[in-house]
Amino acid sequence: MPMFKLPLSGDVTQAINPWTDMFKSIGNQFGLININLGRSPAPEVEQEIITEVGSYGRQLGRIGDALEVLIEQAEFRKPLSEQDKKTLDAFRLMQAEIADIKAYHGR
Repeated sequence: MPMFKLPLSGDVTQAINPWTDMFKSIGNQFGLININLGRSPAPEVEQEIITEVGSYGRQLGRIGDALEVLIEQAEFRKPLSEQDKKTLDAFRLMQAEIADIKAYHGR
């Protein structure tokens, strides 16, 4: 790359790349649908899991289904506190709301 220096300007360089400069202004969001995987130390692994295994929603759904089974089959050693009961009730309510939405959409 040729260097151009004005008198008394010193060593000044600037990389001009129209592609990166153009997309910086819109935050690299240039598709119709953009998915932000968040801050991950291994985004390529995250992408492969989403592509090959299942979306975050599917993963959470399966975790929720498994938790429902475990909760129903659990035999607790001591009575649950009121807070624990509220936590489980909130989880069951959330699962029921999810099931209602899935049913509404025929899923």
